[in-house]
Amino acid sequence: MDERAIEGALARMASGIVRRFGSGEPLGLIGIRTRGEFLARRLQAALEKRPKMKIPVGALDITVYRDDFDALQEEIKVRGSQIEFDVRGRRIVLVDDVLFTGRSVRAAIDAVMDLGRPSSIALAVLIDRGHRELPIRADFVGRTVKTGRRDEVQVNLREVDTIDRVILTRSVD
Repeated sequence: MDERAIEGALARMASGIVRRFGSGEPLGLIGIRTRGEFLARRLQAALEKRPKMKIPVGALDITVYRDDFDALQEEIKVRGSQIEFDVRGRRIVLVDDVLFTGRSVRAAIDAVMDLGRPSSIALAVLIDRGHRELPIRADFVGRTVKTGRRDEVQVNLREVDTIDRVILTRSVD
């Protein structure tokens, strides 16, 4: 995907969020660090172009909630979460760049629940590549990509990588 394709995918995801949630109870976007945070901010901008849509956005660090945290402790850095709104009773949309096994999403749900009980949690991902290990699915998907388990999906965003693109690298195995 290039910049234009990413913008189109985010616009479709924003439209889906509006169709599903409309202007009922309060909504909040929470991006899973790192790239999910910036995708959440872009979705916020797209949603707030609509009348009466004012949506808070936060960033969630799931590091200590990962099921492989103990094995990776020396390699990973905890950045902390920045969520400056109450999640209790609010519809939350978790935002991430790639959905693969579902383990990061499970960790994110645990982290959100530790902040309070939202009325619902939905999931928005730019890329769904399949190969779930847990019963988790995305509610809003920018693009579904068929991959092998050993393939790599690399999402670059201008806020982090100076360029917007998604690259699929096929495994030679």
